[in-house]
Amino acid sequence: MSRMRALMAVMCWATAASAASLNLQSPATPMAEQEYQLHTLLLVVTGVIFLAVLGAMLFAIVFHRKSAGHAARQFHDNTVVEIAWTLIPFLILVAIAIPATRTVLAQKRTQDEDLTIKVTGYQWKWRYDYLEQGFGFVSHLATPRNDPSAVNRPNYLLEVDRPLVVPTGKKIRLLLTATDVIHSWWVPALGVKQDAIPGFFRDTWFLIERPGTYRGQCSELCGKDHAYMPIVVVAEPPAEYERWVAAQKQAALAEADNPDKVWTLAELEKRGAQVYSQNCVACHQANGQGIPGNFPALAGSPITTHNKPAHIDIVLNGSKRNPTMPAWGKQLSDTEIAAVITYERNAWGNNTGEWVQPGEIRAARAGKQ
Repeated sequence: MSRMRALMAVMCWATAASAASLNLQSPATPMAEQEYQLHTLLLVVTGVIFLAVLGAMLFAIVFHRKSAGHAARQFHDNTVVEIAWTLIPFLILVAIAIPATRTVLAQKRTQDEDLTIKVTGYQWKWRYDYLEQGFGFVSHLATPRNDPSAVNRPNYLLEVDRPLVVPTGKKIRLLLTATDVIHSWWVPALGVKQDAIPGFFRDTWFLIERPGTYRGQCSELCGKDHAYMPIVVVAEPPAEYERWVAAQKQAALAEADNPDKVWTLAELEKRGAQVYSQNCVACHQANGQGIPGNFPALAGSPITTHNKPAHIDIVLNGSKRNPTMPAWGKQLSDTEIAAVITYERNAWGNNTGEWVQPGEIRAARAGKQ
């Protein structure tokens, strides 16, 4: 019997150790706290069931084995046992369903929000639009992907150039959609995981109680660079958040491109290199060689070296032959498209000496309307 008690003690220790090492992140919102408590409850319930069933099995195997002189009993049915093993699981499920239903209903209670932010998923980045404040921006992966030393950084593949900033103590409602494939906006510490589906708006909410930085990722397999689509949420006290909003509005006005400006070739190439690194490098590579069999090379391509109208059309409207080439006209401004086309026509030895002005992109858009 002492061996049996020792075995049960080892099982309990192993269960507790695995639960501690594989537990959820520390909750930072009331919703995440509720989910955490529900998870703990279910872990205890299922752990007790597991230990009870396994203990009964081991007891029967060890103390009622044939070598100890026990013979198998012959019986056909037992009404009491059959009622018990039907009623007990039913009662357990009902007991679990009550807090689970309460949590699910709370997750869907998005009304009475203090701030609404539209979140749009792209391959492979997020755009955040602060609807009431009238500005927005795109958040890109900031971790250097081609630097081997970056693997040792504490937040490898979980860094962005522009995080989502929200005030503490305020209910934030997110309106989620996507432009290409299904993405999923997931930040474990906030208790939020919601799919972003093209053509639909889904909503969710969170309320962060204390300042801090919270990280997540796209949790839907959205393409070859799925692993490079992180999420960073920074919660700041309301006063600091208001100062950040004011700075963002000023920056948005300063960065707004004048569509009538005439750019020089050098200006367009510099701006285009930035646009290319943020949007195109994943498929066409930094050297413009593409990925054979999947994404065509831009270096030496007839489109990037000769046919400028076709080059404008495919960047603006996407490719009918290759659906993986998106219509960047839905994501980038006229200036950004003009700049990246200019960069592509003069990088990697293409050296056409040609450039595209934003007015040409605006005219191309008008021609499609």
